[in-house]
Amino acid sequence: MGTQITRLTRLAAAGLSAVLLFATAACATFSPDETEPDNKTSVPAPTGPINVVASLNQWGSLAAELGGDDVEVTSIVNSTNVDAHDFEPKTSDVAKLSKAQIIVANGAGYDSWATKSMTKTTNIVSAASVMGAMEGDNPHLWFSKDARSSMATAITDAYVKALPSKKKAFQKRLKAWQADEKSLETWASEFTRSHSDLTYAATEPVVYYLMADLGFKNQTPKGYTQSTASGGEPAPADLQSFQKLIEDKGVDVLVNNTQEASDATNMITGAAGRADVPVVDVSEQMPKDADTLNAWINQLINTIIDAVDPSYDCEDATDGNANSDDSSADGAATDDADAHDSKASTGSSTEPKYIRQCKAAASSDSSQDSAKADAANGDPGDASGNDQTDSGK
Repeated sequence: MGTQITRLTRLAAAGLSAVLLFATAACATFSPDETEPDNKTSVPAPTGPINVVASLNQWGSLAAELGGDDVEVTSIVNSTNVDAHDFEPKTSDVAKLSKAQIIVANGAGYDSWATKSMTKTTNIVSAASVMGAMEGDNPHLWFSKDARSSMATAITDAYVKALPSKKKAFQKRLKAWQADEKSLETWASEFTRSHSDLTYAATEPVVYYLMADLGFKNQTPKGYTQSTASGGEPAPADLQSFQKLIEDKGVDVLVNNTQEASDATNMITGAAGRADVPVVDVSEQMPKDADTLNAWINQLINTIIDAVDPSYDCEDATDGNANSDDSSADGAATDDADAHDSKASTGSSTEPKYIRQCKAAASSDSSQDSAKADAANGDPGDASGNDQTDSGK
């Protein structure tokens, strides 16, 4: 019996030695990677351009500016002839939205149709979500400097997530946009600081955020504002109050939404004309003559300033020395223009993109160009812009 146990012990020891020897040989021959084969399928890195669909052309313009050649942006509502409040997307619009990698929307009930066709893989960037706005709040968020800046950052973050390989390019464009936005806000703030207690009234609460940014106080009768904001007709008493406000020159400027014309708005703008209250026409959608969202905002601010103080920052406009596009295009800005540019500068040596554009200077330049064209065509008018008169008459 003892002999049998001894044999079994020897056999067990021999077996254990063989197992250890085999394991040692295996470890010497194979690497961990080879003993655990990788069954994962490699996912190719995403390539551009990113398919972006914007509900509105104003946000679409910003998306295109920030994305450059790395995105393809389609804007569904892109005309001032379309009322976005009542817009119904076509089948082709729904198809575009369903295929989008990124949807850029406004939110706050303004374009709820834009998010109904989203897929699980679609990333949405919403101005209302970024700003914490809800349905029932004023939805015209693109007129707010805070909303524009927040959306620029949110859109860029979405681009980086969709196309990480172009992160540096996206961040570079964002930085350039932020510098331009700063120059826009700088000269607008200079105007606000030198013009306190300005008031306005509006046929529609479209540019509420823009007027607030410029320091204007809203004097529109509350009953009228509530009616128009809810899409209803103003009560006769509210309309009469509005007319009296205008007739008494109780505001510095009237803002008129050209996309929401009605008998009531025509009555109010007519009263403004008779009372010599300046009227600034605006649209909800970005007009075709505006290259970018901020170029449009720049244009609107200039129009508002022209309405309440046309001489502001234009002392030398009649001499052709104002901050006009022509002076910057010629590369020969005057001392006054250089001084203003340095105030609005973002710290670089380049001229800021968004500046005060004097209406008087533009009108003078236009008249001179017209006169020169007439002279070239054989018109007897003086090329300097002054028509020659017949001394015999």
